[in-house]
Amino acid sequence: MSRSRLVPGAEVVAVPGRGLAVRTPAGEFFTVRTGDVDEDALLSLLTGETTAPEDEGMERVIRAFEEAGYLAEGPSRPEWPAARQDVRILGDPVLTEPLAVQLAALGARPRTTPAVTDSGSSPVSIEDLLDGHPSAVVWCLDGPVPDGLWDAADRLPEHGVAWLRCHREGWQAYVEPVAAAPGDVTSAHVRSRRLAATPAHRELAAYWSGPRTSGAPVRLAGPAATLLAALLADDLGRWATGASGPAGFPVRRRLRRVDLRTLTVTEHPVLPVPDVAPIPKKDG
Repeated sequence: MSRSRLVPGAEVVAVPGRGLAVRTPAGEFFTVRTGDVDEDALLSLLTGETTAPEDEGMERVIRAFEEAGYLAEGPSRPEWPAARQDVRILGDPVLTEPLAVQLAALGARPRTTPAVTDSGSSPVSIEDLLDGHPSAVVWCLDGPVPDGLWDAADRLPEHGVAWLRCHREGWQAYVEPVAAAPGDVTSAHVRSRRLAATPAHRELAAYWSGPRTSGAPVRLAGPAATLLAALLADDLGRWATGASGPAGFPVRRRLRRVDLRTLTVTEHPVLPVPDVAPIPKKDG
């Protein structure tokens, strides 16, 4: 069986009377100007049946495919490196269980910690989080984040540990960016940015602090939990393998909001909040 050289999602189609066209991974169509290049020979190269261009014209067309990013240089997804396989998962089982399954399928070694998930609002020290020397920590909450719960976890990147999290607020869930190094976006940065972006900042802060009165509880359905787990697993996998993401905001600068009623995902750029400079002292 031949191995295609085209990247996943890219396809070439013969258009009657118009020659070849490429359908990009984004779903757009572009005409392929082949000139006097033999189209059958070109398709043979693109599907991996032959490995070397036959002439300068063929090299020109193949080079155009490479420069446009439509040719694969290797496996579509690198293997999960052994040094980053140990992933610690904290949180609510409705989210941690499907996440553990997906991470294991990608090549990680997920390890859940029921002792922490059973006490969702209890303070956790940085020493507790670093126990077992994980390469990454993922924390999933089926509800809002209690004040201070993630303060210690925000220090994980300072210890060389990747930090990823999600939580639910009613029918909306938030998948926060991977923080993998000092200066990356932490949960505190996300909270500050969200407060700054809404005129209802007092109401949002009160909602986070609680107490909250609600009617029938929101039940996180299987499809919604699976989607959130998939988003987390994909982000963590891209960090672990160094795989580039699709066009859009970088993984470490992207906040995603998921509407749990429609499973619609929207992306928002988010940047770290710089430290506030001290007020200079006046002379005299």
